[in-house]
Amino acid sequence: MIRLDNISKQNGHQLLFIEASMGVQKGEKAGLVGPNGAGKTTLFRMITGQEQPDDGLVAIDPGMKIGYFSQDVGEMSGQSAVAAVMDGVGPVSALAAEMATLEAAMVDPDQADKLETIMERYGEVLERFQELDGYALEARAREVLAGLSFSQERMDGDVGMLSGGWKMRVALARILLMRPDGMLLDEPSNHLDLESLIWLEAFLKNYDGALLMTSHDRAFMNRIIGKVVEIDGGQLITYSGDLDFYDQQRALGEAQRQAQYERQQAMLAKEIKFIEKFKARASHAAQVQSRVKKLDKIERVEAPRRRQSVQFEFQSPPRSGEDVISLRNVHKGYGAKPIYDGLDFLVRRKERWCVLGANGAGKSTLLKLVAGDTKPDQGAVNIGASVKMGYFAQHSMDLLDGEETIFESLERSFPQAGQGALRTLAGCFGFSGDDVEKPCRVLSGGEKARLVMAKMLFDPPNLLVLDEPTNHLDMATKEMLVAALADFEGTMLFVSHDRHFLGALSNRVLELTPEGVHQYGGGYTEYVARTGQEAPGLHPGG
Repeated sequence: MIRLDNISKQNGHQLLFIEASMGVQKGEKAGLVGPNGAGKTTLFRMITGQEQPDDGLVAIDPGMKIGYFSQDVGEMSGQSAVAAVMDGVGPVSALAAEMATLEAAMVDPDQADKLETIMERYGEVLERFQELDGYALEARAREVLAGLSFSQERMDGDVGMLSGGWKMRVALARILLMRPDGMLLDEPSNHLDLESLIWLEAFLKNYDGALLMTSHDRAFMNRIIGKVVEIDGGQLITYSGDLDFYDQQRALGEAQRQAQYERQQAMLAKEIKFIEKFKARASHAAQVQSRVKKLDKIERVEAPRRRQSVQFEFQSPPRSGEDVISLRNVHKGYGAKPIYDGLDFLVRRKERWCVLGANGAGKSTLLKLVAGDTKPDQGAVNIGASVKMGYFAQHSMDLLDGEETIFESLERSFPQAGQGALRTLAGCFGFSGDDVEKPCRVLSGGEKARLVMAKMLFDPPNLLVLDEPTNHLDMATKEMLVAALADFEGTMLFVSHDRHFLGALSNRVLELTPEGVHQYGGGYTEYVARTGQEAPGLHPGG
């Protein structure tokens, strides 16, 4: 299906691939992994023909149709979300748009004199639309959009009015509706809520083409793939199995290479010691020469490259009072739409509440009420005694000063901290060496999120209010964050679509449903076991 044979590729001064090979067959689902900047997007672009390898061959089966979802969705406007999704499949959406125009023209009194011509054209377009099974396609497009949490209203609204995250979903829906022979999905799990994520997981499990995908969401990827392709030092290494199996095999390989390296180093040291000791003695000249030649011929084993993983350690936050957040009889709505109708909710010290609910249920609104970003229409929101809050919102990243470097940004936030402490902090969040001199305006979404997180956790609050904190984080940073927050001594209230994050950090669940608000003692894992569902509104076992 898709094969890369001995490809080499250089970007500027960086060698991305050196005689690397891999393949994905029909029915195979593979995860592509590797550190940021290793060349995952370049590999996708070579498969789609947007870039060429410097050397080697990219082979795709003749007639194979490939759908590529990337983070760069391009411009979308002037049509409905449904039409934009159907566009990906070909002429059907153009016919649907023409039918809508002709239907409007039929009832337009100003065009009454052209009615016969309009109706004749409408008959032709309708016939072609039916030949292409247009009505079924529109129903399928709506089904896919509903799976990605679109309301009917949003499906029919102008796609140009949607936020970046919703446009991403439209672009993803386009690929899914196409049902191509091969799919390349670059971070499809970004910007999705839990319900959409679980729906997408089921969709991809049933997909019978060749799938190659990247994702920072470990649980999501693990449930879909049966093979891992790793980019490591310019090579493509394939492992059969999921990410857990890959981790074990990788650790095993590293341990074997380390042992091999140490054995060779010990042998070399022994030989060099002999040569040094006897090189001045004529009686040992032949032996010394033979050992020098032997050493020259030995292929040196390289020490395995250690993947840097830096752990962030919390300073202990000041202790808060026992009652941390209290909402009493809170009413909140937007326009005619009520979100909360008399909500009572108490968060006590050291509780870690995760908030679950379908799109529009009011998860972010609850966090904004607690953070004081929005006011209740009625009722009271009280923050307890000695509470110091850290709030990570989706817009936090827009508040960084683009002209400051990472280091200047940290320095301005913590003028009392020493340079060494701030460099260590930057290193924990993935900014090592000269990275700290990058201006904030050139940072990616993930880098901005890491910087905001570093600032929030350095002088630790005792209440963390987090709205989708892992959205832009890679797997390694996410693991570090989960490990750090597991040791956090304060209180947490958070929304996340990452099931590993939810399971590892929550000890209480607040579930928002159309029928009302439910509170569960025990964390997300217990919630799944008790309700038989991974998110509100899903059928048990779904």
